[in-house]
Amino acid sequence: MRQIIALMITTLITLTAQAGPSPQVQAMINELGLREAAEPMREHPGWAPGKIVAAVPPTMLQAMPGYQAQLEAAAGDAQLVFATRDTLTRELADADAVIGFCSPDLIQAATDKLLWVHNISAGVDRCPMDAFDQRVLTNSKRLMGPAIAEHTIAMLMALTRNLPLLINAQQTGEWLGGPARNMPFGELRGKTLLVVGLGGIGTEIARRAHALGMNVTATRNSSRSGPDFVSYVGLANELHKLAGEADVVVNALPLTTSTTGLFDGEFFNATKSGAIFLSIGRGKSTVTDDLMAALTSGQIYAAGLDVTDPEPLPADHPLWKMDNVIITPHLSASGAGTVQRVSALTVENLRRYVAGEPLLNKVNTQAGY
Repeated sequence: MRQIIALMITTLITLTAQAGPSPQVQAMINELGLREAAEPMREHPGWAPGKIVAAVPPTMLQAMPGYQAQLEAAAGDAQLVFATRDTLTRELADADAVIGFCSPDLIQAATDKLLWVHNISAGVDRCPMDAFDQRVLTNSKRLMGPAIAEHTIAMLMALTRNLPLLINAQQTGEWLGGPARNMPFGELRGKTLLVVGLGGIGTEIARRAHALGMNVTATRNSSRSGPDFVSYVGLANELHKLAGEADVVVNALPLTTSTTGLFDGEFFNATKSGAIFLSIGRGKSTVTDDLMAALTSGQIYAAGLDVTDPEPLPADHPLWKMDNVIITPHLSASGAGTVQRVSALTVENLRRYVAGEPLLNKVNTQAGY
């Protein structure tokens, strides 16, 4: 077994050292629609790979045998330093690139020499965008899409099939009759699901909902374009109209100034009566009190929430006690597949940075995602 693992690691390192993306990364680019930046890194003023700091969580290094060696191989002749929480500030003092989690503290500890920040997670709402006029920010957008989409569909099916009620009954050994058999929402086939935010994650949710026989509509900020399995793509100003026609609404939006508090009382009043609301974007995009009011009145049939406001949700918060709500602790992106994709992209972007090539998953810092 050790010989097999050693051979796998050697193979991964060899692939990393080759010019161009590995077969795994090329497959991700094709399947998830990862995009290259328009300009190669070598054209950026100040590009001179010298010291790169990797503030990678220990759990990530442990989950991927050979990951550290892949990063070292991708860094080539550049100095790659693995930093801990205690040493990160010190190591950033003379770094031109950092791999980790972007935050105000990280940016404050850096100098003008810092050119590239790779944010390991997809969300960049904690990253100060005004610090990127001359810097480049990349992230893990689209990589979490498959896992989050499956989690979203799992919450939807659990709510329509009364699984929370049945699981609670299982704990007490109760064989439920009438209450458990009452499933007024009905089957998913033929119903309409609205994806609010047709980005990488929203597209993966739409793909799975369509496969279940649902009619899928969506909104997006940038254009009306979308895949064949989405019947209609509206702009942001069509949200209330489309919500009034949907049996299920999925919040897959990033958190920006314009999306904060978007799902409020006015929105829930505009939804189709008895719709299901699923939120896997960011908690602060939903006004919690307004959602609870809609759930209590029956305007919203049920809700599946992987994100909340506040977050973490306090133990005494009334949302926990609502029997038509599923709450998961912001873990929809979790899973071995996500870790593998994030690791592979990080290695590839490090290789590209050192080689001066265009990076993948560049963040539009003006738009905030």
